Amino acid sequence: MKLYTIDNNSKNNYAFFVSKEIKLLSVAETAVRLGVTRARVNQLINDKRLPAQRIGRSFVIREEDLSLVENRKTGRPSKPKSK
Repeated sequence: MKLYTIDNNSKNNYAFFVSKEIKLLSVAETAVRLGVTRARVNQLINDKRLPAQRIGRSFVIREEDLSLVENRKTGRPSKPKSK
């Protein structure tokens, strides 16, 4: 656990603990990890299947959120067989 302090020079010195560090990944890093294209990662974000935060014009994805889409089905769904 890490202790962070805010505003060390004032009378009110605030401190807070962070229980774990959060690793943020870019769209490109996420694409490499998942073995897909950047366009597919953006599609997963737009479909709300992969949570992401916008920073400026780019998205960042929490590393722990990759588990939400790692075991997804790939490809198109099969067509129902006709009689």
